[in-house]
Amino acid sequence: MRRAADRARGLWEVLAGSVSPFPTDGGVAVAVAPDSLLCPPGWVGVVELDGSALVTAPDDATAERVRVLTALGPGSRTDVDVVRAHLPVADVLGPARLAYLDAASLTTVELRTTPAAPAAGDAHPDLRDVVELDASSTELRTLLDRVEPDDADESGVAELTSPAFALRRAGAVVAVAGFRAWPGDVAHLSVLTAPEVRGHGHGRLVARAATAAALDAGLLPQWRARVEASQRIARSLGYRDLGSQLSVRLG
Repeated sequence: MRRAADRARGLWEVLAGSVSPFPTDGGVAVAVAPDSLLCPPGWVGVVELDGSALVTAPDDATAERVRVLTALGPGSRTDVDVVRAHLPVADVLGPARLAYLDAASLTTVELRTTPAAPAAGDAHPDLRDVVELDASSTELRTLLDRVEPDDADESGVAELTSPAFALRRAGAVVAVAGFRAWPGDVAHLSVLTAPEVRGHGHGRLVARAATAAALDAGLLPQWRARVEASQRIARSLGYRDLGSQLSVRLG
């Protein structure tokens, strides 16, 4: 898992614009990076991994203001309430938890001992029922149209660069997962489940298939989530929570 953590730090260095190395000693590095991809333009981006943090600011003046974060301890640099107590925060995105996984950590998903039933009408599917679809398929678009817009946006499924790994029920796709290619050979996982089947393991099955595909391609799977239900799926598959990401706009 140490190599996965090193690769994760390398990813966020690239997204920050390679303006500063990611510290590894529990410290905080503050860098002026107007083109940082850690946050929207003009905002302050904070990423914490393994207790160390990288902070980007759009200009020198803002960088001086946010150096107050260097005095905060691990975990508090992406805590919205703590940051608000030290800085005049006008707007915020996150925080989102960041979890990663290597091949040795991927858990198995128990299969049924009976032959797999047809996916249509099967209330308890397993990995043998997961099918691979093109990310631009009509079935995938239909699922996106069925869920709330906020759920669709949060999932990121509309931006897959990998195939979509899906489960069907009664002839319709009810769960899908895949990933987007990020810099540094990182696979950014995306998962979406129809509301009527949530909580029954469908998301875990398709996410397991997508994660295995990313590992087979030599990529580092990344799970970024704000929602606790999504974080639980990641933990069940063996993802290790390494830190979090927060973006703030100062007043």
